[in-house]
Amino acid sequence: MAGENLRDLNAFVIVVEEGSFTRAAVRLDVSQSALSQTIRGLEERIGLRLLNRSTRSVSPTEAGQRLLARVQPALQEINEGLAQLTELREKPAGMIRITADEFAVHHVLWPVIERFLPNYPDIGVEITTDYGRRDIISDRYDAGVRRGRLIAQDMIAVPVSADIRMAVAGSPAYFAERQRPKSPQELVGHACINLRLPNHGEFFAWTFRRGGKEYRAKVKGQLVFSTLPAVLTAALAGFGLAYMPEAMIRPYVESGQLVEVLSHWRQTFERYHLYYSSRRLASPAFSLLVDALRHQE
Repeated sequence: MAGENLRDLNAFVIVVEEGSFTRAAVRLDVSQSALSQTIRGLEERIGLRLLNRSTRSVSPTEAGQRLLARVQPALQEINEGLAQLTELREKPAGMIRITADEFAVHHVLWPVIERFLPNYPDIGVEITTDYGRRDIISDRYDAGVRRGRLIAQDMIAVPVSADIRMAVAGSPAYFAERQRPKSPQELVGHACINLRLPNHGEFFAWTFRRGGKEYRAKVKGQLVFSTLPAVLTAALAGFGLAYMPEAMIRPYVESGQLVEVLSHWRQTFERYHLYYSSRRLASPAFSLLVDALRHQE
């Protein structure tokens, strides 16, 4: 009923603006008889005559003038709103909201966004750091970035990274007084810096793989953090061993600030994917960002 009323009110406004059923029918691309029937139906529902009709002209009654004063500005605002939405469809603009875990924010999303945004000043990106399995639909995100197995099957998933290799490293000062571990079992005697996942409170597991077999080490240490940069800072300061993505450690290993150990036991996790709802009608802005992320794989 609401849609019918809106359509009929629009017809009423156009008839008044044109002052003629004939011209209004041409503007609306309907027959004159169909338009007359539409206005009669509107008057019957309201219970008041809205138009004075003559053989030469049409003018609003007092009731019609009152209705016109209310409806005409509202319809104009609706039309302007629809025009703005059309601009969004044709011009890349708007805010894109993404949820991703900490590593994905810094090492998957940011390198692309840093290059992407200067070319599109009307596009904004809001990123929330989160380790949980977000329901992006109910939480009103445009997309999320997670490793493949964490993504619901009803989502579209686009690979946006290579596989994630893990590494263990400590500072030269730390190893000056300790033997380097040659197997995960030897981590028992080392100070290990743990990462507590903020969403569910558990420690991030130190897992290793060699010869097709996986090993999970139970590690302890004086320090526990909830962010990867803090773990890295503590490792650089000589407070223990860090277990984190190799991409974060590599520059410091190359500069000699960290020493990698257990490289033959390296664990590799599946790659990251950008995921979004299959029911989502993508805006030009979102489609451009998806393409930029896809091409960095």
